[in-house]
Amino acid sequence: MKNEFGVARMFTGIIEGMGTITAIRPSGQGKRFAVEAGFSLVDSGIGDSIAVNGACLTAVAIVGTRFEADISPETLSKTLFGKMRIGDRVNLERALRLSDRLDGHLVSGHVDGVGVMSSRRELGNAILITITLPSSLARYIIKKGSVAVDGVSLTINDCGSDSFDVSIIPHTAKLTTIGFKKPGDPVNIETDMIGKYVERFMAKTSISDSRGGMDMQFLAKSGFL
Repeated sequence: MKNEFGVARMFTGIIEGMGTITAIRPSGQGKRFAVEAGFSLVDSGIGDSIAVNGACLTAVAIVGTRFEADISPETLSKTLFGKMRIGDRVNLERALRLSDRLDGHLVSGHVDGVGVMSSRRELGNAILITITLPSSLARYIIKKGSVAVDGVSLTINDCGSDSFDVSIIPHTAKLTTIGFKKPGDPVNIETDMIGKYVERFMAKTSISDSRGGMDMQFLAKSGFL
């Protein structure tokens, strides 16, 4: 929910367009990426947040439709950025404004980890995709819930212990990188933040119950009030 400078930002998972990585160079212990966006950045400025394949990054330079962003070691370890190359295409979404419609779901821009597209097949006018992921992430996946795949807000059709299925409509396939992903390709995954809050709440509740129950004092102390 915070960008590389610690400022809170939110996204919806509705991709504005694709961009192309035009340069990669070292930046301290991290990296700096230059991205050529496929749309105008005229109303964007230095310090603004842009989700690149679902990861919230801060624009440190903007010239025309090109921007640069520094990527920290933590982000490199949790995402695909460490393996990306010049010429790779990426999904782009600028941070949500208070006046915007929330057409997707609440996306923080904090990638939880990496999944792999294990299968892809045509189903009517849609593409049915199966993605496998670590059990540490699968625990937050529920049928008809939401997930961000490379920053794209998708509804989960079905799920198993280590995988889930999503349907990609032609519009999404045309406007995002998911349209040309193939089996074996890795993808960034951000699970629904509501599930994480519920898990945290239940863990605190269990501790409280073992000590005599949950009351208003416990809720206030735990940050829920």
